[in-house]
Amino acid sequence: MKSCASLLAMIGLAAPLYGQSADGAACGKLASLKLEGTTLAAEAVGAGEFKPPPLPPGGAPSMPQAFAGLPAMCRVTATLKPSTDSDIKVEVWLPASGWNGKLQGVGNGGWAGSIFYFMMANALRSGYAVVATDTGHAGSMGDGTFAFNHPEKLTDFAWRAVHEMTVTAKVLIEAYYGKGPRLSYWNGCSTGGRQGLKEAQRYPSDYEGILDGAPANYMTHLATHSLWVAHATLKDAASYIPKEKFAALHKAVIDACDGLDAVKDGVLENPRQCRVDPKSIECPPGTDAPTCLTAPQVEAARKIYGPARNPRTGAEIFPGLERGSEMGWAALAAGPAPLSISTDHFKYIVFRNPDWDYKTLDFDKDVATADEIDNGLLNANNPNLRAFFNRGGKILMYHGWNDQLISPGNTINYYNSVVKELGPDTVSKSMRLFMAPGMDHCFGGDGPNMFDGMAALEQWVEQQKAPERLIAAHLANGKPDRTRPLCLYPKVAVYTGTGSTDDAANFVCKAR
Repeated sequence: MKSCASLLAMIGLAAPLYGQSADGAACGKLASLKLEGTTLAAEAVGAGEFKPPPLPPGGAPSMPQAFAGLPAMCRVTATLKPSTDSDIKVEVWLPASGWNGKLQGVGNGGWAGSIFYFMMANALRSGYAVVATDTGHAGSMGDGTFAFNHPEKLTDFAWRAVHEMTVTAKVLIEAYYGKGPRLSYWNGCSTGGRQGLKEAQRYPSDYEGILDGAPANYMTHLATHSLWVAHATLKDAASYIPKEKFAALHKAVIDACDGLDAVKDGVLENPRQCRVDPKSIECPPGTDAPTCLTAPQVEAARKIYGPARNPRTGAEIFPGLERGSEMGWAALAAGPAPLSISTDHFKYIVFRNPDWDYKTLDFDKDVATADEIDNGLLNANNPNLRAFFNRGGKILMYHGWNDQLISPGNTINYYNSVVKELGPDTVSKSMRLFMAPGMDHCFGGDGPNMFDGMAALEQWVEQQKAPERLIAAHLANGKPDRTRPLCLYPKVAVYTGTGSTDDAANFVCKAR
């Protein structure tokens, strides 16, 4: 990265751009920076004036309420072309005043294809300079066609776009403010979680703190698991489970296991203590009803709870969904076809055949082929985070137990692999995992799922105050109706026996 002085010389200024012109001239001059393979545009945006551009169908959530009253900023848009087939769109937002001296990079979901503007807005409100990217293509989060016969675009999506946007953002920050960010944070869930881990593994100096939710870091096996569920429920009509039956199975699980944590609240504190067999609601022979499962449906539900396995060796490919998550099973099991995120992986990357049929997937040979082709490109499951930790980097991970798209067991498996690689003492100083009972994929669900992970991460990085628990809230009609601590894994929240069970103050974190 060039020095601030050399950057300023490029655009003919002897002083930092920040604050030099209320009419936006200083912001506009950022477009004159000459960065290799980069096209820049910049504009001053007044307080409350930002309006997000149209997003592609199936792209990032629009969430218009996130943009009301945004503070003034210098908005930089960039196109990065690190390869001849690259077309990476990036936005960098620089607070016009009140900059906290830090950078926040925000992630994507699915196959990306658009910028998560609402996450940028949240970071800007907190005083951050913030950066995001579409990862090199425009389209639906469920559409992987961009990767078909475009290996450079796939590389951009896999890791290059996030790294390049981070480097570019730091250059722009230094040019605008006269100094680079004193600290840089990552904030992402799902694909954003995978991106955060890839950064720590591949570019350990890009970020000091990583807030990492429900990471899609084992992409080849995650795609396989989605198709495992499709094989169990969609391949054979007799095994298909109608949506209304998910409620019946969920009720059976809650009725049997809700009291295991001594608090009946419709949420399982530790789903792995629950052993309900779907056979418990099997229909009498020769009958069917919305409140019971037929014998083939029982077997299908067992496969959803169980891990995807190699049929030849019996080895686990990817862990199953947890008990308590049944109300979200429609995402993978309701059909009429599997998630395109997963089928596209095999169609356009593994087999490079748009006509490939998911019903032909061989859970032995084809999974091995997918792993071999990936060779660490998309997958971010390298447990050796020593370089990141040695720089003082911190990773705060979280995952909802009711996640309906990415099994929470995947995050636990990765966390445990890092512990095995580096030892528990090293990991406890640099990486912490919090499981959220009743939380769905990244947000939502019956359990408390709203919490300020970034504040906890900031305290850890900046004040060496390692988080022991996070206070989460469940919202009803936009207002909290329950709070609960999320405990440092593998501890769980235990009711003290007095006071409201809707108040986090009446719970302690204990190992069980």
